[in-house]
Parts: sequence; C-alpha cells; structure tokens
Amino acid sequence: MKREPAQPSDAEWKVLNALWRGHPASARDLLNRLREEGWAYTTLKTMLSRMQEKGLVRTRMRGQTSWYEPALEQRTAQRSAVQKLVARVFEGAAGPLLAHLAEDARMSAAERKQLEGWIAAVERKEQKRGRS
Repeated sequence: MKREPAQPSDAEWKVLNALWRGHPASARDLLNRLREEGWAYTTLKTMLSRMQEKGLVRTRMRGQTSWYEPALEQRTAQRSAVQKLVARVFEGAAGPLLAHLAEDARMSAAERKQLEGWIAAVERKEQKRGRS
C-alpha cells in the first residue's frame, strides 16, 4: 500500500506553491520566487532535502544542478489538507467551514458568488446521480 506523503509545514506549502506555479525549478529559481521569505540558499536546500525525504518533492540532476518538482498534485494536496482541517477544527462538518468562509470580511462579493456557483454545481451533479 502506497504511503501518503506527510502534511507540509507552512514553509513547505510556500515551496510547493512556487513549484506548482512552474516546475522543474532549481533551488536558485525557487529562491528568486520566494525572495520575500528572506531565506538563505542553504536554508532552502535543507528544506528541499527534507521535503524529498517526506515525499513532497522529487529531484532530478542535470549536470551539477538539482531540479525540483512537486511529487503530488496541487489539488490532491489541497484536498487532503482541507479534509484534515475539517476533521480537526470543525469536527468533520464542512458546513461550519463554508459558513466561516462566507462570513469572512476578506471574501469579496465576487468570491461569494463563485462559492454559490460551486455549491449549485455540486447539487446539480448530486441530483443527476440520484436519477441514474
């Protein structure tokens, strides 16, 4: 049975998001993308090495340079993280999470409308399954 990769730390999420925006990437490429973090090159290399051990990234050598790519798909990683959040913080109920998101002042009216559209699409899909 395939082992699920460990949940990324906050810093590892930043690296994964940078890789999902474009990969493969060298450590120097990633350091440039993550400039606002103020990380030293050696810090990033250590983190990438640990991420590889955890099964979060893959490394390929080209010449003397290591090239990194995510070992898991963004949507899969996000889904797993949200499921764990819902289980841990909201006792397994997604409704309170959605209510919290919808009430959040940082969510724009357009984002709320999009959320409504996604919920409606899921409901339509469920209705079609019920008819099959």
